Amino acid sequence: MSMNRREFIKRVAGVSALLGLGGSAFELLQPGALEAALKAKSSPRYAHNKDRKVAKHWAMLIDVEKCQEPGVMDKIIEACNRAHNIPHFKDPKHEIKWIFKESFEHTFAENSNKYMDDRIKGWIFLNMCNHCEKPPCVRVCPTKATFKRPDGIVDQDYHRCIGCRYCMAACPYGSRSFNWLDPRRALDEKDLNPEYPTRVRGVVEKCTFCAERLDNGQLPACVEAAPEAMICGDLADPNSNVRQILRKRTSMRRKLELGTGPSVFYLV
Repeated sequence: MSMNRREFIKRVAGVSALLGLGGSAFELLQPGALEAALKAKSSPRYAHNKDRKVAKHWAMLIDVEKCQEPGVMDKIIEACNRAHNIPHFKDPKHEIKWIFKESFEHTFAENSNKYMDDRIKGWIFLNMCNHCEKPPCVRVCPTKATFKRPDGIVDQDYHRCIGCRYCMAACPYGSRSFNWLDPRRALDEKDLNPEYPTRVRGVVEKCTFCAERLDNGQLPACVEAAPEAMICGDLADPNSNVRQILRKRTSMRRKLELGTGPSVFYLV
């Protein structure tokens, strides 16, 4: 059954009303806006630098014990927030989170057993997008606003997002946030990073492994802020830094039973 643009906009507007989005999602679908977004080429920040070696599969290692040291996790979160113009809303209902703290219970509840070291159960863990090998969020996105790059990064195109929040429902890790309010109003101009775009109301966002920095040959902001606790590298290269560490250290990944294939490893 074919569907023209007008019919599609009406249906999305109806879904938005049911989901409680108000006018925010519909504002992104004014005549011509949807076609422009779908036809637009990817932003330059998604382009690979052809003059350098590109990883086949980016992965992140988190040294959980190092993260327990005073100030380390706060330093990591602050670096991420600053690099990506993440707004800070006082009301936790409107919180935008890219990388955030969670308890063992909320991170690895399915891994718990009575023989596990109680010390590990008392640790706080950093949570983020897991950049899955088989990302369910990508499958459900109707506009391809969330997509998987050839190097394994699950990235976001904010201009294509219509605020349907299907990706949030599909993500088993709770790693996505929705802008119920205008995020630009929660940002101080003097603290803005001009190299990263700000978002608008009605858009979903999440950790992108600092794709824009990796494409320029830089480390992710979190790794740069705390290299003792965060390690990034090519999982497909048996001689890479991450593969060498994984051969020597015990690691855990979240919700492996779901078959998503997370690319974030927790060193314990």
